[in-house]
Amino acid sequence: MSTAKLLIGGLRVSIDDAEDVILKKAEDRMKRAGIRTSTLHFRLYKKSIDARKRNDIRFECTVLAEGEFPQRTLSENALAKMDARILREDPLSVCFGTTPLEARPLVVGMGPAGLFAALMLARNGYAPILIDRGAPIEERARDVKRFREEGILDTESNIQFGAGGAGTFSDGKLITRINDPRCNFVLDTFVSHGAPCEILYRAKPHIGTDILRNVVSSMLCEIEALGGEIRYHCCMIDVSERANGTLCVKTTTGEFLCGALILAPGHSARDTYFRLIEKGFAIEPKPISVGVRVEHLQSDIDRALYGDAAGHPNLGPAEYTLSDTRGERGVYTFCMCPGGEVVAAASEEGHLVVNGMSYHARNLKNANSAVAVSIGCEDFETVNGSRALGAISFQRQIERAAYITGGGNYFAPIMTMGDFLEGKRGTEPSRVLPSYRSGAVRIADFGNVFPSYVTDSLRYGFQSFGQKLSGYDAKDTILTAAETRTSAPVRILRDPQTLTAIGNPRIYPSGEGAGYAGGITSAAVDGIRSALALMARFAPLK
Repeated sequence: MSTAKLLIGGLRVSIDDAEDVILKKAEDRMKRAGIRTSTLHFRLYKKSIDARKRNDIRFECTVLAEGEFPQRTLSENALAKMDARILREDPLSVCFGTTPLEARPLVVGMGPAGLFAALMLARNGYAPILIDRGAPIEERARDVKRFREEGILDTESNIQFGAGGAGTFSDGKLITRINDPRCNFVLDTFVSHGAPCEILYRAKPHIGTDILRNVVSSMLCEIEALGGEIRYHCCMIDVSERANGTLCVKTTTGEFLCGALILAPGHSARDTYFRLIEKGFAIEPKPISVGVRVEHLQSDIDRALYGDAAGHPNLGPAEYTLSDTRGERGVYTFCMCPGGEVVAAASEEGHLVVNGMSYHARNLKNANSAVAVSIGCEDFETVNGSRALGAISFQRQIERAAYITGGGNYFAPIMTMGDFLEGKRGTEPSRVLPSYRSGAVRIADFGNVFPSYVTDSLRYGFQSFGQKLSGYDAKDTILTAAETRTSAPVRILRDPQTLTAIGNPRIYPSGEGAGYAGGITSAAVDGIRSALALMARFAPLK
């Protein structure tokens, strides 16, 4: 007998079947293979919706069986007959260096990268200091609400800045394309801090902004309980190296001496980028995407994807992913929010940005998604000798144009799909109503917001998506501009082995804001990588 964990795949069940039916199917398959199951533990490992046949929608599941197995059942042939494989886990291991830290490590930014980096450091005896320019969760939520209801923007505490980073006020999606064993550590950590257990097995896991706020607060409490220090309303202004190798970090609340710095600023910290470029850090532009938020009735999306099964309680609200790369530029959907709303995501005065957000229940009337057009580095002008500054300028020009086109006071420019595709304007929203700031919108012409190659690509994309998903290009669909913060416009270059900034061996650029991730999970994983690299070099504090 051998102890093992087996993944039993290919378990198709009806959408009416409960979890115990799925587990029973896995158990029966093992019994047929002659395996005694009474001492095994079964749990759902992965569950996804197979809606390729709308008249026969199924759940496709994988079950984890753990316990003692006869050695003969673990051969390749035996496993293949059961449609099973051995789960080989790669536990998160920490190696400690011997170089002493002259001062505590400092983590800049409380988004997923900074949050997980600080958590790893705190759990291993490094007592980090974690700072963010924004506010704690509750205060930040009030600031976001005031902006939504009154149009009063706090440039330091908003959807982009504050505890949890930009992902805190989003759908809380945890989908990632990276294949890294640390992803499981991220999900397990979220669950241990209050996220629903379903994120461990859902094929498209999400937490929702309402639950994610509490998860972030709980993680910050753990960091403090383990000796870490949390500072809010504390923005990094400058960093310099002292003669003994320590770093002096100047902030809006004073100076910090630190033995090493994990720099996880988030994708909207433009003033931080400016200062680093001024100081000669190796920073390059990177491709981005810009576009609009598209709103449909969630019930229309449900019917388009699920047919007669739309509204089934076990399916939940439908979600989609669409793309087309046949045109001159790629066009794709991004951050689709079922049953959500379009939110005001500006962080600079006189600039307008939109994003999407959902609560865990995803029970609002509209579905929304970004539809974004790929922008290459060749589209950026050189500003003050820097193409990286040109990338930031490109984003800001669109955001400023959106603000002016909306008429000011952070009213968002909107168009109906029909008007946009037909090259006209003026049609009032009817069946689908915009969710942005409770209707603080203005009918406009997106030609005043985007370069023509962006609007041309969007039209091409919408027509393509309409052929792939029935009703996607319906005339009463609402488009809201401008979505510009899909990713960081620059990358802070780092050594691929040490993960330290080029020419700055005690600074670890990390996460989405540094240009090394895209989304909550991948940013968290990169924060963990940065913390592990720091610990592999430096000894814990005494």
